[in-house]
Amino acid sequence: MTENTSRFEKRNALTLSCLQALGGANPAIVVALGGLAGQQLASRPDLATVPVSVYSLGLAFGTIPAAMIMKRLGRRNGYLIGTLLGIAAGLIAAYGIFSHDFLIFCLGTLFSGLYAAYVQSYRFAAADAALPAFRTRAIAWVMVGGLFGAIIAAQTIIFTHDIWPAIPYAASFVAQASIAMLAIPLVLFLRTPPSAPKHQTVQGGRPLSEIARSPRFVVAVLAGVVSYGLMNFLMTATPLAMIGCGHSLQDATLGIQWHILAMYGPSFFTGRLIERFGKILITTLGLLLIAAAGITALSGLSTAHFWLTLILLGAGWNFGFIGATSMITDCYRPEEKNRVQALNDFLVFGCVAVASFSSGHVLATRGWDAVNMTVFPFVAAILVALLWLWNYDRRNKIGAVEA
Repeated sequence: MTENTSRFEKRNALTLSCLQALGGANPAIVVALGGLAGQQLASRPDLATVPVSVYSLGLAFGTIPAAMIMKRLGRRNGYLIGTLLGIAAGLIAAYGIFSHDFLIFCLGTLFSGLYAAYVQSYRFAAADAALPAFRTRAIAWVMVGGLFGAIIAAQTIIFTHDIWPAIPYAASFVAQASIAMLAIPLVLFLRTPPSAPKHQTVQGGRPLSEIARSPRFVVAVLAGVVSYGLMNFLMTATPLAMIGCGHSLQDATLGIQWHILAMYGPSFFTGRLIERFGKILITTLGLLLIAAAGITALSGLSTAHFWLTLILLGAGWNFGFIGATSMITDCYRPEEKNRVQALNDFLVFGCVAVASFSSGHVLATRGWDAVNMTVFPFVAAILVALLWLWNYDRRNKIGAVEA
């Protein structure tokens, strides 16, 4: 039984990792090109990053409906719906560029966000199908898929952005739709454990408000919000800042590629680091790396400075976000998972949407230095919260789910 369970866990984690590779190309293309395409379609410069912000909005508001659909229809059927949204997203965005219609392009990136709401749950699907001993590594395995998503996205952009010179970037979004289509066979191959029986969910699950008040949940959500929010805030502005400083589109695209490689590359060993040093310590390391990215960005405007900023930002996100996700999995029982995961993702990505909307405005009105100075107070606040949680756990000897 143990051997079969182990094979089941690894098969699902690997399948979800491949799905993450394809689904991870979706946000990478939107982030790398959304601001640049928005710049040529929008009526004002400060609206350039709105398409990327709309993507984040779709992701935030798509999390709860996605969780409800997957709870009712199962994860596999939910993921099929997600891939259809991904196909529609690329085609609508491409049509928006072709027709030079900013609102239609934003509708396409909104659909990209709705697709991403399903992609973001791959990490929880791997955790739910794994025994506790393999759970953290299962999450990390899925996140490794994003490493290949970065390569797929960057190469897609480089080879397709100028296929149709009269309508730059449109072909890249058609390619985005094609990549989403490739996920369908993998979704059909996926096998997920059955949901908890309905009576168990009603009788065994604690009220969501009780879970949401627990110290571990509060700090885990805040750590996820700040790790993802600051990463998105800086990443959204960086391609525009690079172009504004005279760097080429290829330099900006490669910078995003390095960034996403750094986001997912450490996942090869993040799970083992968490097992050895603990979730709170690794999350803290992630936040310190994000602060180091802000310091690097303030130190110069060369290509090397931008790229190093993006690399540190990506690595910081990896440790911070995987650490926070692992902390969330300690907060719920099996019958509570759908509600808690949906609430976590809604809070995280809702704040990410706000950060994304703010990014373009701050860059346009106050400049690149102001964008980076925003990092430090948020990092400091969460470091204090993590220190408090560490002391709270040690004092009360609290572990998983009890928190």
